[in-house]
Amino acid sequence: MASEYWKWKFRDVRPEEKRELTAEEKRRNWWHYHKWHIALGIVLAVFAGSLIWQVLGIGEIEPDCRVAYVGSTLLPDGTAAALEAALSALGEDLNGDGQAVVSLQQYVSGGEADMMGTTAATAVQLMADIVEGESYFFLLEDPEQFQQAYHVLRRLDGSLLEKDASAEGTYLAWDACPVLRQLDLGGYSYEVMGQTVAGDSQELLSGLFFARRGYWTEEDAPYPEGCGALWERLTEGAVS
Repeated sequence: MASEYWKWKFRDVRPEEKRELTAEEKRRNWWHYHKWHIALGIVLAVFAGSLIWQVLGIGEIEPDCRVAYVGSTLLPDGTAAALEAALSALGEDLNGDGQAVVSLQQYVSGGEADMMGTTAATAVQLMADIVEGESYFFLLEDPEQFQQAYHVLRRLDGSLLEKDASAEGTYLAWDACPVLRQLDLGGYSYEVMGQTVAGDSQELLSGLFFARRGYWTEEDAPYPEGCGALWERLTEGAVS
């Protein structure tokens, strides 16, 4: 009885006819249900592309020689850029890419690095540099401490040290190298707590020491002859 009643009650109601969606409505409907899948796919594709780009080094300029600065205070951007440019001007195109490039990598531990919590990460990066034999030149705040930790410096005459030898006879004061002292590095400035700090880049570097890496196997050295020639130019007339 109930079912017959309901049939009678809604006897005048006709089922709504199914309407065919237009092409535009179909596109909107599809986009409504799939837009987040597409967005996620784009994000993943960009991430994968960026990772591949970095791994393959696409678009990066490969330096001919590398300088590792090891100290407790980060060098100002202006000083670092000017030093790279000045050293590159004295360098040679060793990798055949048509340009001479000397890059500076800064490894800062203690002082600023302790406050920023980056000392451990810096130590790992520096060790990777040394293991891979990347940096030929070293700009050091404390060469004795550096040699005790890594045992990779060579004597000023080019001969190799015993692995546990001290740093004696392996480095030159920046001010003792006429070529380095005469590099046009300009000035630097940066903001600290709303105050502008400025100075002369040469004076900033005057307390550092210049040394070079010793390589115990030929496979370790990137362009050893070319980098060695640059060392001779940079240290010409130096007083040890």
